Amino acid sequence: LSAAATHAVLAPNHKKTFPTVSPSTGEVICQVAEGNKEDVDKALMAARAAFQLGSPWRRVDASDRGRPLYRLADLIEGDRTYLAALETLDNGKPYVIAYLVDLDMVLKCFRYYAGWADKYHGKTFPMNGDFFSYTRHEPVGVCGQIIPWNFLLLMPRGYFIEPAVFGDVQDSVTIAKEETFGPVMQILKFKTIEEVVGRANNSKYGLAAAVFTKDPDKANYLSQAPQAGTVWVNCYDVFGAQSPFGGYKMSGSGRELGEYGLQAYTEVKTVTVKVSQKNS
Repeated sequence: LSAAATHAVLAPNHKKTFPTVSPSTGEVICQVAEGNKEDVDKALMAARAAFQLGSPWRRVDASDRGRPLYRLADLIEGDRTYLAALETLDNGKPYVIAYLVDLDMVLKCFRYYAGWADKYHGKTFPMNGDFFSYTRHEPVGVCGQIIPWNFLLLMPRGYFIEPAVFGDVQDSVTIAKEETFGPVMQILKFKTIEEVVGRANNSKYGLAAAVFTKDPDKANYLSQAPQAGTVWVNCYDVFGAQSPFGGYKMSGSGRELGEYGLQAYTEVKTVTVKVSQKNS
């Protein structure tokens, strides 16, 4: 592919579109381009061309690689009001959440990782004998992703669900074992801290947990005891581009966000060099 083709915004191969519908009214907002196998192949070819040794992208200075991400963040921020309104029309969430939470996190993530472009360093190691050893972080290659759809709920016409609270829920029922993507709260009773920890850890999932307490000893214990990738203490649903997020057990592998989020996209290579004389 030419350099122009690897940076182009292309129309779909077969010119087909599909409607996106407002969940609040059921009306069609717009028609969106529908990609197919040929479109995916073009994207893969462009990505693979950029991945090849000696390609223009592989030779770009690390400090310059963050610039496109900074630029994208600036463009998004310039259209923040429009994009928040579009997000609200598309999935029905409150405008204030789209504007203050979703788009805020988008901006922070782009700028955070733009800053990492020239800071993901290798290490050097003291070796026995006349050798010098160091590590490199190299790109794992072309990655294809299926993005979570948590905010795009598909429900029957009407799209409105009345909030519900279920009391005295037993551990064996579905709403106690599975995440409900809707305004549903479950209340489960317990007598001791050890009991609630054991019951929580009996789940096959382990994405996140939260505890509210004024007792620092309980906060310390309950931040360590749950088998979960995230534990919130006296807060809930707080995320940052700097902090890794991911789950234990069936809630997934690996982490996103923070420095840990880079690990899935790189391979660590060890290079050991014979030298004529070592001076530590």
